[in-house]
Amino acid sequence: MKLNEMSPAFGAKKSVKRLGRGIGSGTGKTAGKGHKGQWARSGGGVRPGFEGGQMPLTRRIPKRGFTNNFKKEYTTVNIGVLNDLFQAGDVVNAQSLVEKGLVSKIAPYGLKVLGGGELTKALTVHAKCFTGSAKSAIEAAGGSAVVEE
Repeated sequence: MKLNEMSPAFGAKKSVKRLGRGIGSGTGKTAGKGHKGQWARSGGGVRPGFEGGQMPLTRRIPKRGFTNNFKKEYTTVNIGVLNDLFQAGDVVNAQSLVEKGLVSKIAPYGLKVLGGGELTKALTVHAKCFTGSAKSAIEAAGGSAVVEE
């Protein structure tokens, strides 16, 4: 195949619709805009969401809440899940949780351990922060909760 023999796939190219080119074209005279009115004028029409002067829907519906731009996002994990996945004496950190497939990625502020479930094995848990119940449960099981910086 040569460069001069190449052509686009059938249906890939479509000719432009030429408006206002006589009655035989089907888009002559008013060029598909109908007769007179706001939509027939040059630059005509209204902005999106405009309802003819009626109070727009976006302003009629009440607004609630806000988005906190300073929220700290943590990847959370419960101690009950750690009890099922790890053996006694294991070191648990964010990387080991990703390797085990418990979490897909670590949030910007790191790992936070929550106190949901029951822990019976002595684990060394490295995380950015712990809830009070999680820390006491880890230490009660004979493990240690190490706060990373």
